Amino acid sequence: MKLFIAVAFFVAVAFAAPQLVPEENVVLVKETPSDNIGVGGYNYGYELSNGQSHQETAEVINQGTENEALAVRGSFTWVDPQTNVRYTVNYVADENGFHPEGEHIPA
Repeated sequence: MKLFIAVAFFVAVAFAAPQLVPEENVVLVKETPSDNIGVGGYNYGYELSNGQSHQETAEVINQGTENEALAVRGSFTWVDPQTNVRYTVNYVADENGFHPEGEHIPA
C-alpha cells in the first residue's frame, strides 16, 4: 500500500509540472491499447505531438501473501523546447522502492 501511495505521489508531481507548450497545440499521436480490468495489474501508454510520452506496466507480485506488492515498470519522455534535448526517465517501483534512471539525447 505504501508503494501505491509513493507511485501516486510521483504521478501527481509529474502532472503538476508546468507545461512549456500551450495545451491547445498538443495532440495525442499514439495511445497504447490497454487490457486493464483492475485485477492483477495494468498497462497504459501514450505519445503526444510535443514529444512527451509515457508507458507503464504493473503487476501484483506475491499475491495473497504478507509480502504482496505492486511492481511497476515504465518510462516517460519529454523534449525541452528551448534546447531541443530529449529527456527520458526509465523507472522501476516495487517492494524495494522507486528506482529511476535518466538519460538525455539531442533531438
